[in-house]
Amino acid sequence: MKQTPSHTSSLILVAAGMGTRLGAGIPKALVQVAGKSLVEHAIDRILKVEQITEIIVVTPADDHRMAEVLAPYGTALRTVPGGSSRADSVRRGLGAVSPNAANILVHDAARAFAPVDLYQRVIQALDRGQAAAVIPALAVTDTICVVEPGAQDGTEYIEHTPARSTLRAVQTPQGFNASVLRQAHAQLDHYTEAELEKVTDDASIVRACGEKVQVVAGAQQALKVTHPEDLDTVNQLISTQSSSANPAKEPMILPRIGNGIDVHAVSTDPARPMWLAGLHFPEDIGLSGHSDGDAVAHAACDALFSAAGIGDLGTHFGVDRPEFAGASGVKLLAEAARLVRAAGFEIGNVAVQFVGRRPRFSARREEASQVLSDAIGAPVSVIATTSDGLGYEGEGTGITAYATALVYAAQN
Repeated sequence: MKQTPSHTSSLILVAAGMGTRLGAGIPKALVQVAGKSLVEHAIDRILKVEQITEIIVVTPADDHRMAEVLAPYGTALRTVPGGSSRADSVRRGLGAVSPNAANILVHDAARAFAPVDLYQRVIQALDRGQAAAVIPALAVTDTICVVEPGAQDGTEYIEHTPARSTLRAVQTPQGFNASVLRQAHAQLDHYTEAELEKVTDDASIVRACGEKVQVVAGAQQALKVTHPEDLDTVNQLISTQSSSANPAKEPMILPRIGNGIDVHAVSTDPARPMWLAGLHFPEDIGLSGHSDGDAVAHAACDALFSAAGIGDLGTHFGVDRPEFAGASGVKLLAEAARLVRAAGFEIGNVAVQFVGRRPRFSARREEASQVLSDAIGAPVSVIATTSDGLGYEGEGTGITAYATALVYAAQN
């Protein structure tokens, strides 16, 4: 029989971070694990917590991709754009919480796999009324040292070693009496932007206002996805859970297919080198473009990004990224493959066909396919055709490349 919640609880899901340390090139909450984004994994678990009657998702400002992912949830949640810091994002979420909420939980989408009973443990502790703030935490197994500020050469020395029995690794969801959390965040009006950047969780804000913070048992599943290797860990977690739930069934891996098209004009500079499909064709004038104009490699990049759902060529290598000015198509393709894998996918293959009068390609087709395959660590096949003299390809003033990529969720 279901328990009747004694208080209404609202939850603010912070999903506004870009996750630069993860290196996926998209908001961290959109990174895919086992075919679903982190934010979807988090929401699917939150919806199973009967005590939570309201979900506010704080999304990256001016980014439509999150809205598209969340659209299927309909009225089960509301969204607000995030701010310049985590503290600012939570405050914006607070502004959207219903005024009659008794408790407010704050959770990070990066801890997408926090189990249902962890939310319930936090809420039940709040309902007992012994503290106005409750956080989950794990005992620390490593020896933790406090070091002196580093010297100019980066050398560090141990200042002291706290007793391990007194240390805890703090997690989310963190739960609060609604009025206490609102009052604590109101104090941030006096913080500078630099001070706001240093606020890493809401318990520290509440504690700074004199409130005691109760600690309850955390959960190993509530690990935080921060670095690329964390994706390997959560993929292993999902695989293990799936195997335990369905011991007689192998998990079905559904592939995802993406298409990419790239068009480049032949340069008006007769000295511009021709690079196509990762090869140099010294007898031809090259293609114009921000990088080396390699339409084949660029189309392959776009196909990979499309299949993984992580943006497009402009998102990752646009003109606002000066470090990619003049970059080779092979370099861009290798980076595209890295970003796709960082987003939780493995690459099946990529197929590219380009249309143009020049360069003469058939004799170097196998060489091109091998160069691009080596760049992404997966099979790439390249073929070419003419347009029977029709259009700009037929006139020799430009080249069009069409690519298709297949990726699938990585399984560990």
